[in-house]
Amino acid sequence: MTARICDVWADNLEHEMAALREAISHHPYVAMDTEFPGIVARPIGTFKGSSDYHYQTLRCNVDLLKLIQLGVTLCDEHGNLAPGVCTWQFNFRFSINDDMCAPDSLDLLTKAGLDFERHERIGIDIEHFGELMITSGLVLFDDVKWVSFHSAYDFGYLLKVVTACPLPPQEADFFALLRVYFPCIYDIKFLMRSCKSLKGGLQDVADDLQVSRIGQQHQAGSDSLLTATTFFKMRAKYFNDEIDDRKYLGCLYGFSVSNAQHASAVAALSSGANGPNGHHNSLAALTAGAVHFNSAHMNT
Repeated sequence: MTARICDVWADNLEHEMAALREAISHHPYVAMDTEFPGIVARPIGTFKGSSDYHYQTLRCNVDLLKLIQLGVTLCDEHGNLAPGVCTWQFNFRFSINDDMCAPDSLDLLTKAGLDFERHERIGIDIEHFGELMITSGLVLFDDVKWVSFHSAYDFGYLLKVVTACPLPPQEADFFALLRVYFPCIYDIKFLMRSCKSLKGGLQDVADDLQVSRIGQQHQAGSDSLLTATTFFKMRAKYFNDEIDDRKYLGCLYGFSVSNAQHASAVAALSSGANGPNGHHNSLAALTAGAVHFNSAHMNT
C-alpha cells in the first residue's frame, strides 16, 4: 500500500474516519469504487421491462451479499488530491467460508491481493461503518460531488450500508432514496457517451487519457484513485473543465433520467433539506413522484 492510500481496518477505523471528516471540508469531490462478491442470483418472475429486470438483479444480489472493500479518494474542485493520504481503503468483515461469493469474483480478488484471512479476523463491522458514514460529511450534502465508474452496484451497496435496510422493491424508489443520500453523482461511464473516442472499462479509459495507476488493480483504493484522476483529465480534455449538470449530474450508466425530471428532484431535495424534518422531507418529495426513470438496458 502506498503512502497516498491508507488501508483501514477495525483497529484504525475511528482515527481514519476523523481524518476523512477533516479532509472533506476542503476536498468535496469523492471518487469511489467498491469490491463485492460478484453476481450470484438472478430474479424470476414477470418484469416491466429490461430496466426493471436489471434493477431487480441488482437488488437481489446486493441484498444477499456483503460489501468487501470501499475505496474513497478526496479531491478539490480543480482535481488536486488531498495532501498526504488522499485515499482510504475500507476493508470489511467477510468470510469466504460463511459468506456467499461468486467463485470467479473470489479468484479475481485473491489474485488482486486481498487478504481474506485478515478480512475475517479484523475486518470492519459494516453496521458500525454505516453509522459513521452518516456523520462523516460524505452523505446528505449537495455540495459533495461523488465520482464513479459504471457504479449502479457500488451505490446499491452504499445505500444498503447507510440505510441499514434492504434496497427498495421499485427502481424509482431506489433512485429517489439515492438522491437523498448522494445528491450529486457523476458516472464516468455515462459521461463517455459524449466522448466517442473513449471505450471500455476504467483502465482502458485511463490508458487512453495517459493516466497512471497507483496501487493494485481490482483493489478499491487504487481503483477509486484512478477514477479521480481519470475524471479530471477527462473533464479537462472533453468538457473544457465544465460539465453540464443539467445533462449529466445524477445519471448512472444503464439508467435514464430526463433533464427536467432531474431538476425537479434537485429542487425537491433542496426544499426538503431546509424544512423542519431535514432530509426526510426531501425523501417524501422525491418518492411522491419528482423522479421518474425511463427503461434502459443496464450493461454489466
